[in-house]
Amino acid sequence: MRYIYICLILFVSCFTVSLSAAPKEKKVKVETPNMEKICEAVNDPKSKYYYPTLLKKYEANDTVMQHDEYRHLYYGYIFQEDYNPYRRSEFSDKIESLYYKTKHSRAECDTIIKYAELSLKDNPFDLQQMNFLIYALREKKKIHLANIWQYRLNHLLEAIVSSGTGLKQENAWYVVIPKNEYTLINSLGYIADSQEFVNPYFDYITIQKKKDKDPAGFYFNVKNILEEYYRKYPDEE
Repeated sequence: MRYIYICLILFVSCFTVSLSAAPKEKKVKVETPNMEKICEAVNDPKSKYYYPTLLKKYEANDTVMQHDEYRHLYYGYIFQEDYNPYRRSEFSDKIESLYYKTKHSRAECDTIIKYAELSLKDNPFDLQQMNFLIYALREKKKIHLANIWQYRLNHLLEAIVSSGTGLKQENAWYVVIPKNEYTLINSLGYIADSQEFVNPYFDYITIQKKKDKDPAGFYFNVKNILEEYYRKYPDEE
């Protein structure tokens, strides 16, 4: 089950939006997420990180959300009742055939927008669908709305980037949804080559190197994903 998204990288790059995980001028503090403290904060109604409060700000397109709020929003998702890291929206399947195309008609862009939005209502941190939505909105010249989604996507990617460097297991990046690994790698300008699960709880994705100084690949810490998934679905172990 952990590997069902590996094939997507073959065609995601066909019309991925040009992204930056964080503005190049901005230095992001790298800090391993303290998941125990995040869990406590997002479930405390008195905390400024209380999850319903954060989600309300996020859905209101609040552009004053701080980096720490995005980190709690993203990583706090793991501790929500409807969380399932391997859930695949039925709506994303509706536009899968369009992934393979490099150019889309206005009608096809309308279809992408419709089903990407529905997919994101089902899974708010499906960054791949967010990427497709931004692309289609820009193609339709809906620039303001595209910029809102781009702002969200950049800050969510920034939250992931701030969790580590990805170069070693001890500073692996943390994700809440496995296929976010590929969106992040694409956003940094790389193309994934292969993936393997490395005990005890790491995904390692190799990349197609463009320069000699490029890393061979990146590590992602999926410990919390596995713990929460098997807690909810013990029969899957």
